[in-house]
Amino acid sequence: MALKSSNKIDVNTYELVITVDAATFADACKKAYLKERKSIQLPGFRKGKAPMGMIEKMYGEATFFEGALDIVYPEAVSAAFEEAGLNVVDTADVDVPVMSKAEGVEITMKVTTYPEVKLGDYKGLKIEKISVEATDEDVENELAQMQKRNARLIDVTDRAAEMGDTATIDFEGFVDGVAFEGGKGENYDLELGSGSFIPGFEEQVAGHNIDEEFDVNVTFPEEYTPELAGKAAVFKCKIHEIKKNELPELDDEFAKDVSEFDTLDEVKEDLKKKIEERKTANAKTETENKLLDMVVENMEVEIPEVMFTKRVDEMLQEYTYQLKNSGIELATYLQYMGQDEESFKATLRESAEKQVKLSVALTAIIEAEKIEANDEEIEAEAAKIGANYGMSAEQVRKALPAERIAEDVARNKAVDLIVNSAIVE
Repeated sequence: MALKSSNKIDVNTYELVITVDAATFADACKKAYLKERKSIQLPGFRKGKAPMGMIEKMYGEATFFEGALDIVYPEAVSAAFEEAGLNVVDTADVDVPVMSKAEGVEITMKVTTYPEVKLGDYKGLKIEKISVEATDEDVENELAQMQKRNARLIDVTDRAAEMGDTATIDFEGFVDGVAFEGGKGENYDLELGSGSFIPGFEEQVAGHNIDEEFDVNVTFPEEYTPELAGKAAVFKCKIHEIKKNELPELDDEFAKDVSEFDTLDEVKEDLKKKIEERKTANAKTETENKLLDMVVENMEVEIPEVMFTKRVDEMLQEYTYQLKNSGIELATYLQYMGQDEESFKATLRESAEKQVKLSVALTAIIEAEKIEANDEEIEAEAAKIGANYGMSAEQVRKALPAERIAEDVARNKAVDLIVNSAIVE
């Protein structure tokens, strides 16, 4: 088996001619015969006992060629890629113009290779510092949320429903005068202004009184379920109860009720500390993402289209697996979303491109900096992965190849190099 020729015909594209010598192919034919003979029966022979020569005489010399090609192809192609020094990401236009016991095999193909990368600046990048200070407004907003979470509902009987109230309603929806499935509810508690119903519905409930019967006219959004998308509907409604939120006073008693602290000032101080911790974590992530975006922008590379489409397909498979774990089939989900597989894949494209570009950049940095993962780092990474999935480090090592874990470690070290060398202004 040998590489006959390798010619670059375009950016990241080569045309290869690969040969398998006659002796190797003849040996593969024998292996194919041994594998397939149990299913072949000739007159005068028990099933599986017919000699190879007799089978070829009856059915032709090429009887076992396809099986033999399956045997020699992987090793021949892999060896050719290595001999040509190519990191192949995809193959196309595979043809076998020659295949015989006398001449062996000749395989032609076009291959797409991993792109060559010219790195720009990735160390010493300048970036603006993100503020992590917890302002008085931040603290007051958090307090307001705590106050809202601890509000109690009280009955309203002397006025019509208002936005912000919770109205207990009966409703039934009709399209073209016909009730539709899933459009009916009784004694349903609807918070007006929550946006949980069709746009325009909650606003039309506001202004009506207890025991009042009225119609709500809405149009279903275009992205709604196909049978209702874009259609006008009338909901016949009746209000049974109206309740409003009564907020507790923000004082020391409130502090004692909702926290382990005795005073409101202590609650505020604790909130300030937690807000700053959250902002610090968010700032770290945002700074890292901005730096990585800069690295990608600074590099020069022509990434083959196939790398993007493959990543989209991988993301689709990952999404399908996640849905299945939740008991939902992808087809059902897409139908509910009013999409088909192609339109859904289009929504994944931007993220896929970003991931591929970043991966290419980090791989180039790993090579440029000769970054490697030692045994101790691999073990620590396995333990970290295990902690996230409730597995031991040993279970992770059995489930994931050491090379895969080492790649993750090297990638993280490359990111750390970028971040730690950055100049924060």
